[in-house]
Amino acid sequence: VIVATGASAKWLGVKGEAAFKSKGVSACATCDGFFFKGQDVLVVGGGDTAMEEATYLTKMCRSVTVVHRRDTLRASAIMQQRALKNPKIRFVWNSAIEEILGGPQGVSGALVRNFKTNEVNRLEATGIFVAIGHVPTTELFKGVLELHDNGYLKLKAGSTATNVPGVFACGDVADHYYRQAVTAAGTGCMAAIDAERWMTEHNL
Repeated sequence: VIVATGASAKWLGVKGEAAFKSKGVSACATCDGFFFKGQDVLVVGGGDTAMEEATYLTKMCRSVTVVHRRDTLRASAIMQQRALKNPKIRFVWNSAIEEILGGPQGVSGALVRNFKTNEVNRLEATGIFVAIGHVPTTELFKGVLELHDNGYLKLKAGSTATNVPGVFACGDVADHYYRQAVTAAGTGCMAAIDAERWMTEHNL
């Protein structure tokens, strides 16, 4: 058995988000950032993923505004330093997006509420990148396959094997770091090889 159930991005669940997915709303800067070259974009989040995406987007976007619910970042010190020192990145603290705005051409901005003042402002942007984490599709395997604390499948070092003999895993269900199609495809090939070798060893 090869488990390849993947992971799903966490979304904000606000008005306009679903309507503008793939029309300005994205959960992957490395996938979609190129389409926003020379434009103003928002990044939602305060962890490593958000800072990595914000920094990456500065290579092609005119400006990047990070919207974060707190007044401090959760990202590692090095990721914070890179983002805070980048002149293309500005921060909107203690705030959250309440509604994503747009029209036939796609996203045009967002309504953002400040938790401390309760004030709602409109931020202009043609792209909104949601970077608040992913959820691996592992509910089915709880109690059977070993999981990390973050819910991703545990694999044996240097292998795609899980703790159950004959069960392997590949892609985003076991990869919380890269989460890219090319790495998922690569580990899929590895899992196929591992599974074939296991079957041969067991005369199957």
